[in-house]
Amino acid sequence: MAVLLDLDGTLYAGEEAVPGAADTLAALRDRGTTLRFLTNTDSRPPEAVLEELAEYGFDIAPDELFTPIVAAEQLLEGLPEVRLHTMVAPAVRSHFARFGGAAPYTHVLIGDCREALDYAALDAAFRALRGGAELVALQRGRYYKRADGDHVDAGAVVAGLEYAADLEATVVGKPSGDFFALCLRSADATAEDSIVVGDDVSTDIAGGRAAGLRTVLVRTGKYADAPDGADDDADHVIDSVADLPGLLDELK
Repeated sequence: MAVLLDLDGTLYAGEEAVPGAADTLAALRDRGTTLRFLTNTDSRPPEAVLEELAEYGFDIAPDELFTPIVAAEQLLEGLPEVRLHTMVAPAVRSHFARFGGAAPYTHVLIGDCREALDYAALDAAFRALRGGAELVALQRGRYYKRADGDHVDAGAVVAGLEYAADLEATVVGKPSGDFFALCLRSADATAEDSIVVGDDVSTDIAGGRAAGLRTVLVRTGKYADAPDGADDDADHVIDSVADLPGLLDELK
């Protein structure tokens, strides 16, 4: 069995670790549970995410972390003659440098582009799409949470390009089925024997259910913004990830 755990809002929230989260991970490891840690973070490379997790007190191995950066690299590596136009955060550009090339582009990759987003950048991506490139989105989140409140996410840019170019993006982050399938493959696990735990009904829970996993919704993070009846979308609901070991005991 594998347990897939969301990060922001599940293991930590408001820039602090969720109480009991570290103990939960220790308990799961003691049981020999295969763990994967999921995030739609696309503004930083995986190695930076691991450093942040260590600051929260979480000791996570590189192969246990699955991000849209990892998923996109795996997707592009399986394609022939990729010529990539990117609108991504400067910190992750090096991960896609080997896919670079001159126009005409085969793919446009969109991620966190807050530092590069202006009309010229948006228009360049649009023109590449009009020239026949496919649109790939690292994620299409509506917003993300920080200590000072909510901030617009890359989904707004993705939706705008879809509308302007009259096409649909391939999304490699949550809730994409490909994201969950690749993650399960890395864990040598099946959906039927795995559980996803998260705070976001629209990504963690919806994506997990669509991929055939059992789902556990936590009442932390984005749960506060969930619509009425959100509890019904998940197989199980717990107050926080600290309650996960007890739930797993009940499910045995």
